[in-house]
Amino acid sequence: MALQTDWTIEAYESEHGARPAWDFIRDQSGRNRTEAIGLVKLLEEQGNRLRRPQSGALGDGLFELRGKEVRLFYIFLPGRTIVLLDGEVKKRDDIPRKTLERVRGYQAEVRRRARAMCREREW
Repeated sequence: MALQTDWTIEAYESEHGARPAWDFIRDQSGRNRTEAIGLVKLLEEQGNRLRRPQSGALGDGLFELRGKEVRLFYIFLPGRTIVLLDGEVKKRDDIPRKTLERVRGYQAEVRRRARAMCREREW
């Protein structure tokens, strides 16, 4: 039996069609863009096996990809799916409270949608 290695990477999408994580990556240039893309590829390959220094748990199922200057926030869903929520350029060691509040709001919305889809499939 072959070991399944790749995960599916998706991006949170707001009701208005914004995709904060993809927008963040697209808006980066040079080293930050290269670093962000490399981190996403690493996450796709390693999924929940990825550990520090590239990945860190933030509690309640929220994780961050950690580069030298780039942070990308993500969660796991069933079916080997990873949802990228948002990103930011690191300006200090801790994550700003407003950033965490925003990302946790995205996380809650993704979870609500996932639960709703599960209920629909049961019908």
